[in-house]
Amino acid sequence: MNDRDHAANPPYKLPPPLFDARCKACWMTLGVIVLIVASFWSLDLQWAQFLSLDALRSMGRFLGEFFPPDTSPAFLRKLLVAGWETLAMSALGTLLAAIGGLALALPASRLHADHTAWARAPTRLLLNALRSVPELVWAALMLIAAGLGPFAGTLALALHTTGVLGRLFAEAVENAPPGPAAALRVQGVGEGRVFLHATLPQVLPQLLSYTLYRWENNIRAAAVLGVVGAGGLGQLLAFHMGLFHMGRTASILGAMLVLVALVDAASYGARRLMTR
Repeated sequence: MNDRDHAANPPYKLPPPLFDARCKACWMTLGVIVLIVASFWSLDLQWAQFLSLDALRSMGRFLGEFFPPDTSPAFLRKLLVAGWETLAMSALGTLLAAIGGLALALPASRLHADHTAWARAPTRLLLNALRSVPELVWAALMLIAAGLGPFAGTLALALHTTGVLGRLFAEAVENAPPGPAAALRVQGVGEGRVFLHATLPQVLPQLLSYTLYRWENNIRAAAVLGVVGAGGLGQLLAFHMGLFHMGRTASILGAMLVLVALVDAASYGARRLMTR
């Protein structure tokens, strides 16, 4: 290749100029920046008042009321029962969501190129509807049907998380390597057995990782759902904070932190074991 050919066909490709018409990422970044600036401009954010000396002094007095926390044996026993209730709500809600999400992920997936997947669009619409409603709203609705207590909170977590896990599971199934499944289909194996013996073993670690991650989120959500009467630490928090029992409120907040830290550590350890 002579010098003229080398100049006409360089061995490398220069990046597009900044904000070139073809640089979609540049224009998208500019759009996000404009949206952020417009958000700050449209909201009445009282930064000066928030950072004023009076506001800081008031916040300091409020935080001082949390000390000392209530560590009486009778109250700690109540915390233990409420903490176990919160943990059970999150675990059972996540388990039900994993089962429901896997059941909905199959009709929400296109298993191969020739798959008609006629139920894909309506099933994904259902998953979008389930996860678009926050847990607190689901809890308020379930309180009408199931009454006060952890049952309503468990159902609220299960419904919202089913929408989240169902979409994640469907994406994992669709992105699974197609080779093993195609080899079984050539042999005349049915779709159910193809999924169990070819697709599921490949995506199972990913599905478990998604489930454990959502369990971490649900332990936080379960602690908040009690505020609307769904039981657990949240209900205890709403009760004592409403009565301005700040020492007991501090103990409840500490129990929430400990519970979330334990679940996070257990989930992290489980994911590490699965990736080895």
